[in-house]
Amino acid sequence: MNLEIRLRLQFDNENIDFDLVAKMLQQAGMASYAPEKHQLAFNNSQTVVFVFDNHNDYQNDGDLLIGFGRAISDGVYQAAIYDVVVAENYQGKGIGKLIIQHITEKNAHCNMILYASIGKEKFYEKEKFRKMKTGMALFKDVEKMKNKGFTE
Repeated sequence: MNLEIRLRLQFDNENIDFDLVAKMLQQAGMASYAPEKHQLAFNNSQTVVFVFDNHNDYQNDGDLLIGFGRAISDGVYQAAIYDVVVAENYQGKGIGKLIIQHITEKNAHCNMILYASIGKEKFYEKEKFRKMKTGMALFKDVEKMKNKGFTE
């Protein structure tokens, strides 16, 4: 079934299904926490964006969450982008770009860093992000992050 995509963007956490957020993050191989932890992280973020396909043919006439992202910031000169996910069957349609553009516009006065999923670096390079030579990390699960390819 190839339905027309009608996007709706939301810039707050109102009525977000964080069970689905947790599931989408896990499917993308990213942070995997209880939905309540993801909700707290998004609530504590300076910028959030959720993207829905609001085609009327979905069950219960509800919108379908297809992507999201967030940024934390000091509001002055630094911001960090986290948890950018687009549902697999919606990738390649400009939705990730839309999420990144919204976050970067809201934080245009800031330097920005982000975590990129392994294999997604080229996408971020198209959005003018560059690899850092001095980035360091102190992860809670050192071996897991090493095995995933995030650290040496």
